[in-house]
Amino acid sequence: MSQTQRNGRIIFHIDMNSFYASVEVAYDPSLKGKPLAIAGNAKDRKGIVVTSSYEARKYGVKAPMPLWEAKKLCPSLIVRSPNFERYRSSSKEMFSLLREYTDLVEPVSIDEGYMDLTNTRFHEYAMITAKEIQQRLLDELLLPSSIGIAPNKFLAKMASNMKKPLGITVLRKRELKTLLWPMPIHNMHGIGEKTAEKLLKLNITTIGDLALTEEFQLKQALGVNGTRLKNRALGTDTREVNPDSINEFKSIGNSSTLPHDSSDKDEINNLLQKLSASVSRRLKRKEVVASKLSIMIRYADWKTVTRHKRLNNPTDLETELVQEASALFYKHWNGEPIRLAGITGMDLIERDKAFKQLDLFTFTDDAKKEPIYKLVSKINEKYGTDAIKKGLKGKSKESNSGGTSFNKDFLSNNNEDE
Repeated sequence: MSQTQRNGRIIFHIDMNSFYASVEVAYDPSLKGKPLAIAGNAKDRKGIVVTSSYEARKYGVKAPMPLWEAKKLCPSLIVRSPNFERYRSSSKEMFSLLREYTDLVEPVSIDEGYMDLTNTRFHEYAMITAKEIQQRLLDELLLPSSIGIAPNKFLAKMASNMKKPLGITVLRKRELKTLLWPMPIHNMHGIGEKTAEKLLKLNITTIGDLALTEEFQLKQALGVNGTRLKNRALGTDTREVNPDSINEFKSIGNSSTLPHDSSDKDEINNLLQKLSASVSRRLKRKEVVASKLSIMIRYADWKTVTRHKRLNNPTDLETELVQEASALFYKHWNGEPIRLAGITGMDLIERDKAFKQLDLFTFTDDAKKEPIYKLVSKINEKYGTDAIKKGLKGKSKESNSGGTSFNKDFLSNNNEDE
């Protein structure tokens, strides 16, 4: 048996602390140690706090708080508008530094990722390596981070959340009963508000309760997800650190051929409605939402056109799917009779991990369109979470290719911290 097999895997989860605020401090050192908030419409009372420095959080300033409320809590609050290119640049530098230690680096979002050091020369020096990485991120990029070290991705993620800012936490399987199991169930990575509510109805209030609950009972309440969550609570997670996962293509779609070639808009609208309903049902059944939409048009002469559009917000709702699909269809339909149409939801995200992405490209427009509390209420209703999570997403645009953006649009934890 090799040394690596005997000692198990060494997985790091790197989580940058208050990333957007920290990047601003790195570019303007005069902001260091001061209460800082990144917010849309920084000069407008309707602005939304995207994230805040730890100094500001001491006053209760947090996302997604209206800016007027944040300033009421902290009159000395400094507010900066987000700088998209600056955050992307710092993120790329961060991941570039991590890849100096291993090729197995998996970006999860703009400010967090996994590393697998199992088969590297750093395997025997995990804590020393973690301290070195954390210090280099501070010295070279001026960015603070927390690092979790564990034998798998789930435990590494949980470990990195245990001490912020600038924490390094090792979580071993033999420590689950003392360190992990006493934690409230809603603090477990992968459990959203709706899932937590279902578990609470079963008197499952801690991660330990989940680990000790019969699998049959969990499957009745949560389906196959119940088994997965129980395994995680028991410290089992076989997922590999996959550098290519950010480019994985996942989709759910449906297409249908008309009984005859048609250019009748009513007939086409009915078809798009039925296709959207079908895709919506399948998305909900698999408990995922689509962050990208594709339509296919096949004409009477069999010429086929496909077009893609990244959605402003991930969705599984029939009304939103048909609205987006119809707009995309009519933009690219040349008016000639068609024989077939198709709709596909792409770049799928687990529903519990989906979030309204206000923090970069969409929050300014959203704030203009409706009051923040109404917006948050709508998000709660759709995704079952009481907090708008972090993330980065490119501007909505159409593409003729099936590629993905650099930033993975999912998987935030239940903390507001980046």
